[in-house]
Amino acid sequence: MSSDRKLVRVLQGSVEKVPPVWLMRQAGRYLPEYRKLRAEAGSFWAMALTPKYAAEVTLQPIRRFGFDAAILFSDILTVPEALGQKVTFTEGEGPSLTPVTSTQGFNEDRIQWANYFEPVYEALRLTRAGLTPETTLLGFAGAPWTLATYLAAGAGGDEQKAAKLWAYRDPQGFAALLDILGECVAFHLIRQLDAGADAVQIFDSWASGLPPALFDSVVIAPTKKIVAAVRAARPNARVIGFPRAATLAGYQDYVRATEVDAVSLDTAAPLSWASANLNCALQGNLDPIVLIAGGAALDRAVDTILQATDGKPHILNLGHGILPETPIAHVEQLLKRIRTRSQT
Repeated sequence: MSSDRKLVRVLQGSVEKVPPVWLMRQAGRYLPEYRKLRAEAGSFWAMALTPKYAAEVTLQPIRRFGFDAAILFSDILTVPEALGQKVTFTEGEGPSLTPVTSTQGFNEDRIQWANYFEPVYEALRLTRAGLTPETTLLGFAGAPWTLATYLAAGAGGDEQKAAKLWAYRDPQGFAALLDILGECVAFHLIRQLDAGADAVQIFDSWASGLPPALFDSVVIAPTKKIVAAVRAARPNARVIGFPRAATLAGYQDYVRATEVDAVSLDTAAPLSWASANLNCALQGNLDPIVLIAGGAALDRAVDTILQATDGKPHILNLGHGILPETPIAHVEQLLKRIRTRSQT
């Protein structure tokens, strides 16, 4: 890893006068160049699993905005597919799978995992070749709990009901599901690092609303295993965790137990509290809606984040993904505000 990469320095504990910036879903539908390539590829899934398309989409926001990090264009549901669970993307409806009630029939052959994921690794290699030396390249995967919610329900959006019921009614069977998901996630993250990623992020998008004991068993414990496995294989690996919308106690316990290098925070997490209580770098918190609003509201929101994280290792990012209706001019405003205000 190069110390020329500002975001890597932050993950190593450095406090930067001008924080590095990237945005979750920065490669997406708000960009006309993305929409053009999406039409050419024919489908989201084809674009994500075709290296030349995935690399090009990853590079588009870097060329336009000069973000400090590029995050690979892929999808968290590649892991269930590698395990033999077919994912279907329907335009306007999102992904769907056949719901599962056990791990029977899951593919545990690591050679087959590697073969399935190879387009992702090739996309990383192509992306790295297209980046300037100072730009960080991020890989990622979904966390076991979030992946389990999709597998149990067959889709997102059921507020974790199917996964929770499985966890309560059959804790041993559900733990087996989390274990095989965690093994595949760790495998995937390690090989993303080998393919050129400087750091990886673990997305637990459905981590909110869990009772403390369940949060500990389905969010914290599997993530702790993954981070330990990644670092056992690649001791210098840098990992960002994103237990989206956890409670304050949940964030504290997550950071302490998993030992991630940075934690990404949702829009409701108070950054002044996080700066004082979380012993790692901080990322996120900016409301994607205020990025749509722009103007004085966006300037105030950026200033508040910069003030709250003053003296703390910090990566400027959103509390969740950028929305399709976000004006490009507001992203430009965001970057200008960060870079000019931080230099005064």
